[in-house]
Amino acid sequence: MSEDRTKANAIDDSRFRLLIDAVIDYAIYMIDPEGIITSWNAGARRFKGYEEAEILGQHFSRFYTEEDRRAGLPQRALDTAIREGRFEGEGWRVRKDGTHFWCHVVIDPILDPSGKLLGFAKITRDLTDRKMAEEVLKQSEQQFRLLVQSVTDYAIYMLTPDGRVTNWNLGAQRIKGYLPEEVIGQHFSMFYTPEDREAGEPQRTLDIAIREGRFENKGWRVRKDGTRFLAHVVVDPIWGDTGTLLGFAKITRDVTEVTQAQQALEQTREALFQAQKMQVIGQLSGGIAHDFNNLLTVILGNLEIVRKRVGDDSRITRLVDNATQGALRGVTLTQRMLAFARRQELKSEPVEIPKLVQGITGLLRSSLGPSVVLETRFSPELEPVQADVNQLELAVLNLVTNARDAMPHGGKIVISAQTDAVLDKAQLSLAPGRYVCLSVTDTGEGMDDATLASATDPFFTTKGVGKGTGLGLSMVHGFIEQLGGRFVLKSLKDKGTTAELWIPVAAAGSVAKPVVEEQAAPPVPRLCVLVVDDDSLVLTSTCLLLEDLGHRVISAVSGAQALAMFDSEQAIDLVITDMAMPQMNGAQLAQAIRTLKPSLPIILATGYAERLEGFATRLPRLSKPFTQLNLVEIIATTMK
Repeated sequence: MSEDRTKANAIDDSRFRLLIDAVIDYAIYMIDPEGIITSWNAGARRFKGYEEAEILGQHFSRFYTEEDRRAGLPQRALDTAIREGRFEGEGWRVRKDGTHFWCHVVIDPILDPSGKLLGFAKITRDLTDRKMAEEVLKQSEQQFRLLVQSVTDYAIYMLTPDGRVTNWNLGAQRIKGYLPEEVIGQHFSMFYTPEDREAGEPQRTLDIAIREGRFENKGWRVRKDGTRFLAHVVVDPIWGDTGTLLGFAKITRDVTEVTQAQQALEQTREALFQAQKMQVIGQLSGGIAHDFNNLLTVILGNLEIVRKRVGDDSRITRLVDNATQGALRGVTLTQRMLAFARRQELKSEPVEIPKLVQGITGLLRSSLGPSVVLETRFSPELEPVQADVNQLELAVLNLVTNARDAMPHGGKIVISAQTDAVLDKAQLSLAPGRYVCLSVTDTGEGMDDATLASATDPFFTTKGVGKGTGLGLSMVHGFIEQLGGRFVLKSLKDKGTTAELWIPVAAAGSVAKPVVEEQAAPPVPRLCVLVVDDDSLVLTSTCLLLEDLGHRVISAVSGAQALAMFDSEQAIDLVITDMAMPQMNGAQLAQAIRTLKPSLPIILATGYAERLEGFATRLPRLSKPFTQLNLVEIIATTMK
């Protein structure tokens, strides 16, 4: 019986040895109490590289790194196993070829029934792949943590499912002003404005992120110091493997400056669009006004001749006078169009605003009526401005009239002026220099934003049909722009309107010229006058007016034809030429004539203020439409 048991035990030992040797994923071997290797399985051979014959009898410390051997780790492992009944740990080990691998080690002491130490059972598992994966993950996490922490342009932090802050990067600290210890554990609603918190915006943000998988929006947030900033916010929910909500990732960017810059760009684009629109309309208005001036020159010239020849028939005289008044109203309209187009002829001179306003105060008061109070307030040290007296008077009349119309039930109008008032010249795009702000303020109905934006557009009017041309404010705008100043309208609905004229200060030492009455033009001898105009109606009308004055007139429809006249007509005393002509304009014709006859007087007739160069700037100018008296005066002045 004892023999059978012995045989059975031997068979079991053999089977157990075979089992151990068959394991290739674990190194399983025995060491004696001194650490000498006494057995070696296939797994040990596979990932440590030693054959059994090479390793049996060797000390197990040879698998440790040099550093670990110097630190006494092999003996410490055995001592721990004896003391605690087991040693378990992880660390780097060395293969036969010198390469390192990361392993998990278990050492169990083997004791006989009497408690005597027979040796140790050692099981080693190669965990290099897992270790490398963990290292990569750890490195990735560290890099990501460093990346998040180093970002200063974005606030990046995590929230718990109920919205409490769990971490805080440098960007969050910079943008919101809080240190990590001041916010971690606090609810993220602390960054919202009181009105947003009251409206439930923080919880709505989290609800949308959960429901839609993402929340993105812009809104005002509050810094630690109480200041507000415009934030672009993205909130993403973080889900666990089982679908459990772990919290939220929140990224906030301060977009205040970007948004303001974008708004400024949009305003600049809008201003550019408005400027381009006004330029195009101005060019159109200038062209139309030029053609109107030609027509009005014909109409007024012919009416003037008819008026002299109708005799004493009062009915016909009234008809002619009525037609003349209608034509003169057309002259006013074209002047306004030219003012808007900045093509009127300006006589710029120093103007004292208080005297100018005082001079038309009587006219203003009589047109305002008893229900409107007019006040003037001028700074004592007010300096003269550089402007055209007549056009500035007309501008003030226009503004006061508009103010009156905005107060149908009465009110108050204040005309004031001060030098270098509070002004952002960059915002108004004014050239460097000093300016006087002449303002007309009323207590009327005011304008909404839409009306205010279109107020200076030509032909825009809020008055009824037939009660205004819509050119009053556009005329003021064009006139002031032509002076190098700015026209600014400020208005609020039901709060009144202020119209500001920013006008350049006159040069130092200049004095406003006193008003002197014009003397009657002296008589002029009969002349041979060459009239040049490409418009046949204007040409005929001008010739008739000159002939009615007793002058001999020859005509030409172009510059080339006019030059040809000098070969056949040697007795030409004066040339009156239109400025705007095709192929050769009036200035070019004048230059050519001066080459032929340097002393011959030349008058330029023009419908608007063209830009002239050279000697043409010194030639007498006859503005269209002109009357027979205008012709008499300019001829007398030119032939002195």
